Amino acid sequence: MLRLESDSIQSFLGGDDLSAIRPEVAVAHRTLLEKSGAGREFLGWRDLLTNPNDALLQDISATADEIRREADVLLCIGIGGSYLGARAVIQALTPYFSRREVGTSPEILFAGHHMSGAYVRELLDHLNGKSVYVNVISKSGTTLEPALAFRFINRWMEDRFADLERRIIVTTDPSEGALNVLHRKRGYRKYVIPPEVGGRFSVLTPVGLLPIAAAGIDILSLFYGAASACERYERTDDNPALDYAAARYALLRKGYSTELLAVFEPRLLGMGHWWQQLFGEREGKGGNGLFPAVVQYSTDLHSVGQYVQEGMRTLIETFLMVENDGGSVTVPVSKQDLDGLDYLAAKPMTAINRAAYEGTAAAHTGGGVPNMTLWIDRITPGEVGETIYFFEHAVAVGCYLLGINPFDQPGVEAYKREMFWRLGRQT
Repeated sequence: MLRLESDSIQSFLGGDDLSAIRPEVAVAHRTLLEKSGAGREFLGWRDLLTNPNDALLQDISATADEIRREADVLLCIGIGGSYLGARAVIQALTPYFSRREVGTSPEILFAGHHMSGAYVRELLDHLNGKSVYVNVISKSGTTLEPALAFRFINRWMEDRFADLERRIIVTTDPSEGALNVLHRKRGYRKYVIPPEVGGRFSVLTPVGLLPIAAAGIDILSLFYGAASACERYERTDDNPALDYAAARYALLRKGYSTELLAVFEPRLLGMGHWWQQLFGEREGKGGNGLFPAVVQYSTDLHSVGQYVQEGMRTLIETFLMVENDGGSVTVPVSKQDLDGLDYLAAKPMTAINRAAYEGTAAAHTGGGVPNMTLWIDRITPGEVGETIYFFEHAVAVGCYLLGINPFDQPGVEAYKREMFWRLGRQT
């Protein structure tokens, strides 16, 4: 189970700041649970956890088993919520270094999340000679980045494989959009993005679950870890998601403007990028919200650490930490201690990383950066599922505290209008 340590932020708040907003937090929490607020029609991410579709989970697992048997590569095409969640979970739950053998997980690659021509060219070169499956993920099918990537990949696949109806899987709207046209005309297999689930909350739908299952991850444990958290976080007391939302809201009202999510375990960096989109697009409206940024320590202590310690005092920091990271290696003893590290001899690397975290948190507190820590017991599918739900619940409550709709993103259309005008698109 997750736990949140937030005692150190008390010195940055008035004695009654958190207790004063508790009634507001309780109202925002009820608004979410009772579906009485703005965007209530997009709360399907909670409904799917309270009423699981086990047949769908089994179907996804069966398709993933086929991909694992037949494919050298699963190429996932999507942008934003259509790839960030899957990539985060896969990064968190697969080995840092692995070698594929027949019948095991394929290489999971991503495309359609930017518009680099060099990436497309090198990707096509990399795929040559390999057995490739494609999962293209888009509700409309016309979002420019994935649509462009799929045009290249679809042509490449047509030139090499006769069984595209088996190898290409679309994950899209129930009935509308360009990918449904391809599904009907070419017989591509299809999974549905539930219309009541926004893309930023879609990792526990087929959007994320198919790539995650193809990577060899137990999606039942992942899904039911989130489902257990959904039930547990319905309570108002002893609810770390509400405590997190309250702390962020109180610090925002104190004038802090940026939140850093800091990880000390590199495999959690993808979770940070998923968190960044979730909070940036939910809260960043009408001049509201903390700007979310992700750092990986201790690496980034050697790049932005100076700024965090002594720059403008507008930052708050949340550490995402693991109690047991599985890093059982200990520092070897040196016969001559030429590197001067014998004071660390026989110490576990986990303990050294923990000391780095503790020192960083203490130094940043002393430097004027309020910080709190979200602890995961260990990185397992169930714990990752709970972490996903924790942040989803917290951001929804946080938005209701700010008086904004948690489930729209009107601002993302501005750059598209300017871009399409420059590209000569007529409509």
